[in-house]
Amino acid sequence: MKQKEAPKARIDLALIHYPVINKNNEVIGSAVTNLDLHDIARAAKTYGIDSLYIVTPYRDQQELFQELLAHWLKGHGAEYNAKRGEALSLVQFCDDMDQLLASVTAKWQQRPTVLATCAQEKHTVIWPYQAVRQKISAGECFLILLGTAWGLAPGVIAAGDGILPPITGAGSYNHLSVRSAAAIVLDRLLGTQD
Repeated sequence: MKQKEAPKARIDLALIHYPVINKNNEVIGSAVTNLDLHDIARAAKTYGIDSLYIVTPYRDQQELFQELLAHWLKGHGAEYNAKRGEALSLVQFCDDMDQLLASVTAKWQQRPTVLATCAQEKHTVIWPYQAVRQKISAGECFLILLGTAWGLAPGVIAAGDGILPPITGAGSYNHLSVRSAAAIVLDRLLGTQD
C-alpha cells in the first residue's frame, strides 16, 4: 500500500547570493554552487518545503544552473537518478529580494513572515524555533532566508520580520556551511520531535 504524503507546509527557503557579506563585512555577490543546490534541495524535499529559491542577479550563473537543472529534470540525469530530479524540481531562480518576495506573496496570496538565519543575534526580534513550528502547523506561511559567503547583508536581515535563533555548538567555533545550517533549521522547524 502506497504511503499517503502529508500536506506540505506553507514554507519556502531562499538561498541568498546577493546581497551577502564577505569576511571584511563588505556587501558582495557570491557564486552559486552545485553542492549547495543539490544538498539543500534534497533537505528541502525531505522536510516538505514548497520551493527553494536561489537569489542571484548574475545571468551567467542562472543560465549555467538552468542547464544543470534541465539535465536532472529532463535529460539523462532524470532517467539515471529520478530522486535527484524530484528534489531539484523545487529550485527556482530570482534576480533579487524584491522579485523573491513578490513571487512568494503571489503564490500564497499573502505576504509570508520573513525570517533570516544568522550565526549571531543581529535583529531585535528573535523567533524561537518552537513558536515558528507551532505557527507553521497552524497553516501560517513563512519564508526562511539562508545566507551564503559570510552571511546575509545587514539590510536583508533588517528588512525581515526577525531571525531564527543562531545555531551554536559546544565550542566557540561557529561557521557552519549553509548546507549544514539549512538541514539543522529544517529539522528544528519540521522534523519529528522525540
